[in-house]
Amino acid sequence: MNVPGNPNQGVALYISRQASSLGRYVLEQLLYLLAGWIPTVVGIGLRALLYRLIMRMDGVAAIENGVRICFADQIQLGRNVYIDHGVYLHACPDGIAIADNTFVMHGSILHVYNFRDLPHAYIRIGRNSLIGEMNVLRGQGGITIGDRVYTAPLVQMLAVNHVFDDPTRPMAEQGITAEGIVVEDDVWIGAGAIITDGVRIGRGAVVAAGAVVTQDVPPHTVVGGVPARQLRTIEQNAAQPERSRQVHF
Repeated sequence: MNVPGNPNQGVALYISRQASSLGRYVLEQLLYLLAGWIPTVVGIGLRALLYRLIMRMDGVAAIENGVRICFADQIQLGRNVYIDHGVYLHACPDGIAIADNTFVMHGSILHVYNFRDLPHAYIRIGRNSLIGEMNVLRGQGGITIGDRVYTAPLVQMLAVNHVFDDPTRPMAEQGITAEGIVVEDDVWIGAGAIITDGVRIGRGAVVAAGAVVTQDVPPHTVVGGVPARQLRTIEQNAAQPERSRQVHF
């Protein structure tokens, strides 16, 4: 990071964006150094014990080696939560909360990063959900995900957007909007889908792979395309289409 001026100011800025205080930074980094790299169930067991000193854990949580964590005191993990290799949790206030029996899979990024003092910056994930491989959740405007929500690999939920209406000003000076994203219970989001800021996805909805969702999705509705549009509704006892199965020997 290239910070002009006093080098001490650069170091202080770096630490302020990694932890709640210098003391917290030292404690968290020490524990990561001691236990963050250890593989297998031995490392999982040590982290389940030691990480209680720096984050809120309601029960036993399995955290694999190689997980990067910032602002650990703003993270809450429920019982039987699983955090896979290579996950990045950056939890500025109001932090990240992951409820019981939810998995966050390899390489996913859950990033609140609230250095603009936005009022609703957080990520909340409900029970029995699964965040697929390489997902990106940017929670500056707040992301709320319900129970039994499954996302496929490479899904993005981006609860932030740039203002760009004034052609005479640099975009970086025009600010951002952060309205938030809500995903209700029992939603399935297909691979590579993008959920943009300000969207609510209703209970039991399905988002097709590769869709770009820019408007609210009603409950029990299938949407797909760019931008996403309604493809059909999900009705009780509706006949399911037959799908061919190929068997390779």
